Amino acid sequence: MSRSVRKQLGSMEAAREDEEQQAGGEQQEGDEEEEEASFQEIDKLQELGINAGDITKLKSGGCNTIASVMMRTRKELGNIKGLSEAKVDKILEAVNKLQTFSFVTGTEFLTKRKSVVRVTTGSAELDKLLGGGVETMAITEIFGEFRTGKTQLCHTLCVTAQLPRSMGGGNGKVAYIDTEGTFRPERLGPIAERFGIDKDQALDNVIFARAHTHEHQLDLITEVAAKMVEDQFRLLIVDSIIALFRVDFSGRGELADRQQKLGRMLSRLTKIAEEFNVAVVITNQVVSDPGASAMFVADPKKPVGGHVIAHASCHRLYLRKGRGEQRICKIYDSPNLPEAEAIYQISDGGIIDSK
Repeated sequence: MSRSVRKQLGSMEAAREDEEQQAGGEQQEGDEEEEEASFQEIDKLQELGINAGDITKLKSGGCNTIASVMMRTRKELGNIKGLSEAKVDKILEAVNKLQTFSFVTGTEFLTKRKSVVRVTTGSAELDKLLGGGVETMAITEIFGEFRTGKTQLCHTLCVTAQLPRSMGGGNGKVAYIDTEGTFRPERLGPIAERFGIDKDQALDNVIFARAHTHEHQLDLITEVAAKMVEDQFRLLIVDSIIALFRVDFSGRGELADRQQKLGRMLSRLTKIAEEFNVAVVITNQVVSDPGASAMFVADPKKPVGGHVIAHASCHRLYLRKGRGEQRICKIYDSPNLPEAEAIYQISDGGIIDSK
């Protein structure tokens, strides 16, 4: 082959690589544009004749996007201070002009599902069990007794959610609501080092709040939804979802009220997951089931929260202790993942495959 031909082939190869890089860049920009357009800010209502004062009232009531208004009942909107029944009707009329929730074909919904992001857990075996990682637009519940790795998995996800998509991350920020006082920012340092992230940057990309009552917990969830309008978040962690409810409500006499308020909070989390395309991870506690012991069940423990949490959680993961330092994760319930198990381990760098 002559030198001129080799030179021409080299130029063609370089041009092809440039085109592929440019196409990749355009696709990435398209993805970013799509993410930015995944929700419409509430301020757009001003263009349809809703005054700024009423928009401010909607924001104070936790409605920061067009979708969030549609996800509220008329009664809930009417309970926002300063909004009359006539104003609510006018707002809903304007909202319906911007966005509607109606029937779509299975093909259209499958296309929408392609925007789901799966965040790596740090363990290849655990990711395989979860179909690629913890998915967005859904609530993933993690339950198990103490020392099974629930909070350690949450700490690992705090870092992996910030990784680029090419590394199995979510390329977004993290919100962490702690109800038990177990969040340790210094724990993120070794995990960030394992994944090649600057630890200070990793900490800056995590916003944290300590909840002290179940009412405060709901207020924080409403507050974080407003922050998701301003920044790109990929993960919301509530560790744990049930602890404050077990303290604030006692006895069977308050059980119905507790479950109703718990259900309202979980509904809010589901809406946030779908509205902002974030993964919502909640941890849960377990109790011993005396009835299971009488039926000779091998593991008599069951998650707290009853059917309310069971129906609200999309994926339920049961963590338990294995041999030595091993931990076992089992798919307890999922709409699309088969019942199976994966073995993992806890290390200084977070969750890893079992050695």
